[in-house]
Amino acid sequence: MQRVSRACVRVSGVTKSEIGSGLLVLLGIEREDDDEAARRLASKVAHLRIFENQAGRFDRSLLDTCGAALVVSQFTLLAETGKGNRPSFAAAAPPDRAEPIYECFCAALRELGIAVETGVFGARMEVELVNDGPVTLTLG
Repeated sequence: MQRVSRACVRVSGVTKSEIGSGLLVLLGIEREDDDEAARRLASKVAHLRIFENQAGRFDRSLLDTCGAALVVSQFTLLAETGKGNRPSFAAAAPPDRAEPIYECFCAALRELGIAVETGVFGARMEVELVNDGPVTLTLG
């Protein structure tokens, strides 16, 4: 995920979703992931203190700042590149299994009070962002 001052997703040149201040979440769903894992991760994303307070310290969460989340499914995060020159995506859940978990993650964020925008699952997308900081974290 990346802390952003703004981000948007375009599909076929048309803006599908956009947010102001908040988080761009690039979400990779692994084969063993389930709804419970999605809910745990959503809670972590909502509560993680990576926004600065008045003293410049990371002390505020997405909930504290009333920021939004732009959630984009990205199976390529799960690429295995240890052998050869072509990445393997064997660890990624197949689309028919991954999409409901992606939707569960988004719903869990909404239930926590986060404004959520999304990409288009399975589509070729253009993601544009202004990374604020820059702050980029990988959560597992």
